[in-house]
Amino acid sequence: MKMLPLLLSLLLPFAAVGAEESGFIPLFNGKDLNDWRINENPSSFSVENGILVVNGQRSHLFYNGPVQNHDFKNFHLRVELQTHPVSNSGVYFHTEFQETGWPSKGFETQVNNTHGDPKKTAGLYNIKDNFTAPAEDNKWFVMEVIVEGKHIVTKVDGNVITDFTEPDPATPPANNPGRVLSHGTFAIQGHDPKSKVEYRKIEVKPLP
Repeated sequence: MKMLPLLLSLLLPFAAVGAEESGFIPLFNGKDLNDWRINENPSSFSVENGILVVNGQRSHLFYNGPVQNHDFKNFHLRVELQTHPVSNSGVYFHTEFQETGWPSKGFETQVNNTHGDPKKTAGLYNIKDNFTAPAEDNKWFVMEVIVEGKHIVTKVDGNVITDFTEPDPATPPANNPGRVLSHGTFAIQGHDPKSKVEYRKIEVKPLP
């Protein structure tokens, strides 16, 4: 029995070092939305048993906390989430708070495995879309977004889904002129009342 405390004392420093070396910083604390700002319909977002539940009228949840003063340029974002059947959401980056409507600035990383929209999870909406769902409903998966300079990579469970390099000059679609790489915050999309998506981890590693 005396060996267990000794073993733990030896392992804990290594665990702490591993956590520090990973460099990921939580943006969602699993308790509340104090570091976030909601537009349109606050009731579309709630925290239940440590999980961010997105379900309700169209609304967007913008990160407004202290990490990088909620202003990111190069980063590695990692989100753990699950979709319910026929649900749609999205994760925006390089965006900014706006009172109403779909965010006009920045990119949307699509979240949709079985919703009717043909554009599926981890595509860059209206920029480089993905038409094959890389994950299943009712199962937790990890989605990553990595931005370095003009280069964007998205992954699901470690598999690359989208690899995009923005041309110079940028050529955003006419109906989304704000879809150009710049800098800004993150936002979680509440798409519609029939969609339910849950997020249990939202973390970021700032990059040089």
